Amino acid sequence: MTVLLVAAGAVVAVSMLRRRRVSGHRLARLRHTAAPRRARDPRLLLAAASALAVAGVIGQWWGVPIGGVVGIAVDRFLRRRQPAAVRAARLRATADLPLCADLLAAALRAGAPVDRAAGAVADALDGPLGQRLACTARSLRLGADPPEAWAHLSDVDGAQRLVAAAIRSSASGGALAGALVRLADDLRADRAIAAESAARRAGVLIVLPLGLCFLPAFVLAGLVPVVVAVLGDVL
Repeated sequence: MTVLLVAAGAVVAVSMLRRRRVSGHRLARLRHTAAPRRARDPRLLLAAASALAVAGVIGQWWGVPIGGVVGIAVDRFLRRRQPAAVRAARLRATADLPLCADLLAAALRAGAPVDRAAGAVADALDGPLGQRLACTARSLRLGADPPEAWAHLSDVDGAQRLVAAAIRSSASGGALAGALVRLADDLRADRAIAAESAARRAGVLIVLPLGLCFLPAFVLAGLVPVVVAVLGDVL
């Protein structure tokens, strides 16, 4: 009997070890596939071409340092610029974030676990935010730590509070649904404030060209005749 119990325990231990290994391999594969591949960036080539062009146009020895400075300036300028596709994906992910928080809160209140709720919301959202949330759901399902799993959303503007709430809820056992509802309300309020500020700024920018147009007309029609009349009386 003792031998049978020992053999059964060994079989259970081996099966659990195999499951952990399989889940670890899957999680490592998920990290590898979730990491974005760096596309070949022609930034360095453009910077080097600019430096060589400037040095070639000058044609003197002192054109080499000037070309180097121009190349560095071009490289920094291109670093600050973001591709249109990346910028559009980032804006879409930011725009979907309040709806994502609401859907996650609804799924959690319905009784779904966090990983299944994240997977369902990812399927409903699709797009850049949905893809990141799907990676989070798969990571949680494979046994990753919450900070590591929710780190897939860390590069989305405004998602830092969502990530912090999810990690805090997993550590303290607090209600994540209520925090997500409040987060969605805060994000919508921030968006409304940003839209109002942009509208006010647009109004100021519209007034500036009108002022530049009316100021010369006021000077020519109002001040110049007065100055001419005064000079005529004096002279």
